[in-house]
Amino acid sequence: MGEVAEPRASMRRVVVASAAGTAFEWYDFFIFGALAPVIAKVFFAGLTETAGFVAALGLFAAGFAFRPLGAIIFGSMGDRLGRKGAFLVTVSLMGGATFAIGLLPTYAQAGLWAPALLILMRIFQGMALGGEYGGAAIYVAEHAPANQRGYATGWIQASAAFGLIAALIIVLATRTSIGEEAFVGWGWRVPFLVSAGLLAISIWMRLKLTESPTFQKLKAEGEVSRAPLAEAFGRWSNVRLVLLAFFGTMCAQGALWYCVFFYLQVFFEKSLQVAPATVNIVVMAMTLVSAPFYVLFGWLSDKIGRKPVMLGGMVLGLVAFFPAFHALASFTNPALVEARAQTPVVVAADPATCSLQFDPVGATKFSSACDIAKSVLASSGIPYRSTDLPSGSATEVRIGGDMITPADGTGLSATELKSLKAEQTKAINIALESAGYPMKADPARMNYAGIAAILFLLVIAATALYGPMAAMLVELFPARVRYTAMSLPYHVGTGWVGGFLPVTAFAIVAMTGDLYAGLWYPVIFTAISVLTTFFLMPETKGRSLDA
Repeated sequence: MGEVAEPRASMRRVVVASAAGTAFEWYDFFIFGALAPVIAKVFFAGLTETAGFVAALGLFAAGFAFRPLGAIIFGSMGDRLGRKGAFLVTVSLMGGATFAIGLLPTYAQAGLWAPALLILMRIFQGMALGGEYGGAAIYVAEHAPANQRGYATGWIQASAAFGLIAALIIVLATRTSIGEEAFVGWGWRVPFLVSAGLLAISIWMRLKLTESPTFQKLKAEGEVSRAPLAEAFGRWSNVRLVLLAFFGTMCAQGALWYCVFFYLQVFFEKSLQVAPATVNIVVMAMTLVSAPFYVLFGWLSDKIGRKPVMLGGMVLGLVAFFPAFHALASFTNPALVEARAQTPVVVAADPATCSLQFDPVGATKFSSACDIAKSVLASSGIPYRSTDLPSGSATEVRIGGDMITPADGTGLSATELKSLKAEQTKAINIALESAGYPMKADPARMNYAGIAAILFLLVIAATALYGPMAAMLVELFPARVRYTAMSLPYHVGTGWVGGFLPVTAFAIVAMTGDLYAGLWYPVIFTAISVLTTFFLMPETKGRSLDA
């Protein structure tokens, strides 16, 4: 029995319902990020240092560790009980958790129960997202004609862009309509509560769908796996495919896509001193522009193959990383580039007092004078050169003819250390400004055409990689364990490789003083995928999904 293509109207319903549900789940996930500063004020105000550390660990675990766990749980469910049932559960879990966040008591109302309940809801969100993507991609691909799988699943890839746009629009509309004071007081709940209506629409659309023909065939022939976890990760033939998917595509996906759509925001705001509101507009514009390209490159992969399109995106990103970010600096804040060249900054310190500032949960205290100085400079986008002083020497920050000796914060309380860092930041910024360093980017000197061209290039690289990816991953794995085996490497790649990018890049920048050194992180992971794909990845276009 071969694969049977869906009628055009039915296929359109499959794509729309699946992509809409996935966009809704991304909306739920993104609104938390968009409201992070407000959430911090509402749920973590007044926490002790220990409680704050536990809360930071919990949010970290919810955002990253639980996505692969959700992939395992719902992947196994999808391979044993069916694709439709699994992604109905994931969309319901995500929607329910998001709606519940809008009803949670604040720290002022419930004390430690407030952040504890928030962490629990984030765990549910992370698990749901871990099971959603694989289910939607597989469901669409198993319905689509073999020569249109890339195009059809390209809409699933674009759903992340649609979800992010919806989240930003609803947050902005609510904030604007009721004012900032009311928004911080109660209006932050509105975007979460709105998800109830979106959830109802998503469930209604998905309930009208039938089970995928591939799973129906497995069930009719008695070939449904009874133990998909053991079969997916206990047989070398399947483990090899999981490793191939991770190293061949997901390393690059986590590095390249997160660099373009997340780390670039940090680079603009922190390194180039661009106003946050401007950065938000840039991200929205990039997201809007990217949406049709996921579908376009998915369609192109139906014509010439998954491998050349994805490999082209990886290579473009790999080649463009360093020159693109250097060009963005020159186009966005030329005064800062000029000051860096004319008046270099030097941090001279006892090397024993300088730490590698790798802080994935945001809870570690870097309190030595060297750490404070490097953190202030790195956070302000100021490159510097490090030089060693004899043991026991005081740290010095040399800016042109000025020299600042930062105080050491070792042994201070969290409040005292925060105050000390604020004082050191002010002193260093005064010296920087007198040496010709601008404190913010000047819009009048920005080369907007140049910025747009560079960003478009990076968007093309990211979308060329991501657009055909769902079709390729579905075609790579056997039908019996497809949901389980495909979901895990995807969420390890995006959750861990992508999730660690900002903190790792900052640690590299703080350690070296080179604002572009953090780019070695995406370069290395993307290079791993380029080599693996070129030499080991098979072309999957047109493969039967019934095998």
